[in-house]
Amino acid sequence: MAVDVLLGLQWGDEGKGKIVDVLTSNYDIIARFQGGPNAGHTLEFDGIKHVLHTIPSGIFHPTALNVIGNGVVIDPVIFKKELEGLEKLKVNLDGKLLVSRKAHLILPSHKLLDAASEQAKGKDKIGSTLKGIGPTYMDKTGRNGLRVGDIELPDFKERYTKLVAKHQQILNHYDFEYDLESMEKDWFEAIERLKQIEFIDSEHYLVNARKEGKKVLAEGAQGSLLDIDFGTYPFVTSSNTVTAGACTGLGIAPNRIGDVFGIFKAYLTRVGSGHFPTELFDDTGAAIQKAGNEFGATTGRARRCGWIDLPALKYAININGVTKLMMMKADVLSEFPTIKVCTHYKYNGEVIDYLPYNIEGDKIEPIYKEFPCWKEDLTTKTSMSELPKELTDYVEYLEKELETPIVIVSVGPDRTQTILNNF
Repeated sequence: MAVDVLLGLQWGDEGKGKIVDVLTSNYDIIARFQGGPNAGHTLEFDGIKHVLHTIPSGIFHPTALNVIGNGVVIDPVIFKKELEGLEKLKVNLDGKLLVSRKAHLILPSHKLLDAASEQAKGKDKIGSTLKGIGPTYMDKTGRNGLRVGDIELPDFKERYTKLVAKHQQILNHYDFEYDLESMEKDWFEAIERLKQIEFIDSEHYLVNARKEGKKVLAEGAQGSLLDIDFGTYPFVTSSNTVTAGACTGLGIAPNRIGDVFGIFKAYLTRVGSGHFPTELFDDTGAAIQKAGNEFGATTGRARRCGWIDLPALKYAININGVTKLMMMKADVLSEFPTIKVCTHYKYNGEVIDYLPYNIEGDKIEPIYKEFPCWKEDLTTKTSMSELPKELTDYVEYLEKELETPIVIVSVGPDRTQTILNNF
């Protein structure tokens, strides 16, 4: 049985959590494969909005198993708060949540290093969420990291102390005040809560599940344009957010990947720093931000807004091997008389249709095509036949340009506001 992958094709915040929630009934296992609590997957149903940071988005379904894979980095304190939030909602977690022993732990000192580094960068800051993600992945690749499986070892505290001492030596080089001791109490209490969740050798577990015919959906976090290798470096995250990351983040062989579901918004947003060719600095950008409630689920920061960027989207589709597309937030654009699509760039005096190495400021200029918009409330629509012609024309145009079918059109935040299109 092949493993399907679901991931974002832009700079994150595409609506992955909602679609995983919608699709979970078709799968036995939802497995998160990278990132950490810098992600915020928002799900809305029964009039309640839920935000998950580490736990896979299938947790609200009664039968789905949810696996946190080895590619994920876990902050025990945030994880504990997530668990407590789910328990308040009477979500049954017994036997439904499993954690890879190879997943790395975010220490309090990782968060301090993150904050100190970002402060030192001044105006050149990356726009980090300050969750300790980058320093944790640095320790992982530097072969210094602390992993979930280490919690089971008798010398866990000694390993922790050794790594923290290394971090404190680095912190001494910054003009940065901190109180590590006050953070450690909550962290070790959260470790005790984490120990109540079942730890597994996730690569072995998933291989056996696949052999038994169980259907697995790999859930990505952030977006393809934030990938450490293929994103708009250096304004990226610290993990591989593309399909290849599902292989390394779960222990799945490349030839076991099935469908790749690519999620994108009908427009484009970005949080934090970094170049954004189609960004709107006018009233239209502000209107999209307001209509789309474009504020980060994790940080609360306002998202920068702009028109959809086809060269960047084609790039993401190609590097991921996307087989099916899912378009989110079509309803947000309903109030605009016209919308624009970036079809090409003017780059160093040449017109190109691909994402180049350098997209800084005046080096690149978007070329737009304008479309009539659908001046109609979409939130009550339930089928493609009910959608206005302007929207179905837009969908057909994107399918042709992207050479990939759009199988879902989202017309609102609730799980019920999801229209299937030959899916």
